[in-house]
Amino acid sequence: MNDSVFTHSQDQLKQLARDVLSFAREKGGTDAAVEISEGGGLSVSVRKGKVETIEQNKDKGMGVTVFVGQKRGNASTSDFSPAALRATVDAAYNIARFTADDDCAGLADADMLEMAPRDLQLFHPWLISAEEAVALAQRAEAAAFAVDPRITNSEGAGVHVQQSHFVSANSRGFIGGYPFSRHTLSVAPIAGKGAKMQRDDWYSSVRDASKMAAPEAIGRYAAERALARLNARKLDTRNCPVLFEAPLAVGLLGAFVQATSGGALYRKSTFLLDSLGKQVLPAHIQIVEDPHIIGGVGSAPFDEEGVRTQRRDVVKNGVVQGYFLSTYSARKLGMQTTGNAGGSHNLSLTSTKTRRGDDFVAMLKKMGTGLLVTELMGQGTNYVTGDYSRGASGFWVENGVIQYPVEEITIAGNMRDMLSQIVAVGTDVLLRGTKQTGSILIENMVVAGS
Repeated sequence: MNDSVFTHSQDQLKQLARDVLSFAREKGGTDAAVEISEGGGLSVSVRKGKVETIEQNKDKGMGVTVFVGQKRGNASTSDFSPAALRATVDAAYNIARFTADDDCAGLADADMLEMAPRDLQLFHPWLISAEEAVALAQRAEAAAFAVDPRITNSEGAGVHVQQSHFVSANSRGFIGGYPFSRHTLSVAPIAGKGAKMQRDDWYSSVRDASKMAAPEAIGRYAAERALARLNARKLDTRNCPVLFEAPLAVGLLGAFVQATSGGALYRKSTFLLDSLGKQVLPAHIQIVEDPHIIGGVGSAPFDEEGVRTQRRDVVKNGVVQGYFLSTYSARKLGMQTTGNAGGSHNLSLTSTKTRRGDDFVAMLKKMGTGLLVTELMGQGTNYVTGDYSRGASGFWVENGVIQYPVEEITIAGNMRDMLSQIVAVGTDVLLRGTKQTGSILIENMVVAGS
């Protein structure tokens, strides 16, 4: 492991964490948890070939939670000196003394903690200079401009490099941490002129820079996407099947996660309340969480509370098998944590109906006549009722063939119906953040136009 990108080693962070826990014990805390992190990175952006920004960041921080019985207080600092760490513990302790008792507060049970975290190879430092990063961004943008003279402008291209490490520990014997990295290359070209301009973008985000898509490929694809949107039309209002392109289909998976997360469940602010053991998706749909994929963007040996993560079926044959719970939300619901404090890990949505040849073109054919959605606007999901209404643009499809681009439309439905009406999932699988799926075809939605 290359520690040279950090000021502190993992062992030094562990010692600081132990110091903080002993300060909390001395102060009178009945329990405590601490996280100490340090990281650095580089961000560059170029526009029309010229450098716009070069930013280098270095940051470090310590956050501590002190419990006094069932009372809890938090405080944080970016100063690692013993005096500052002690003062931060004092602050957290004093906050805890004056808060109300919460019978669900407290650390995770000791038997849930990951005492021997495995190495998932999440750290691939990219020791790239600002000049080299600028050159990569310029290559991506130049490739976009080279596709067609109708690519007239650009919102720019950027390279973002980040490497960090952390240690998390608590007074029940858990201590663990690891370094991790995340690197991104993106470009956003603009096609057309005047009122007819259209923009689109594409990016590649990876832990290991050697696995990043070529800048030329990213630039070309982003340009092709922008060009395809030129001369978009409006539609009149209709009901039809809707195909969510893979980057947006990931958002449907994200909506499912939000609706089955502990906070929404115990507040009763979700349309999927009491959905455990119930058929919410069609029988051909499976959702699996696998936190232990080597090098995965969403991989983690333990969650933010030190609870061990595990591979599990979240949805099996359309039936909800598990929620996304932290220790606190699990106690609120009278359940056990699922190791999801901090979110989901490497979720994939698949269909047992998907065949090897079910690529994007095949998915258009399956839809026949309907709407392909490639961009969504706004936040139009009501998680309490499931009502869904979002501005959209994309393409009108007839007999499985794209006819023309469309814009200024709204797609509407109810998330519960949308999830239950997934008829097909494509092999055009895309990973976005911690989630992956192919394009998703929904049987019927309202498309509101002019």
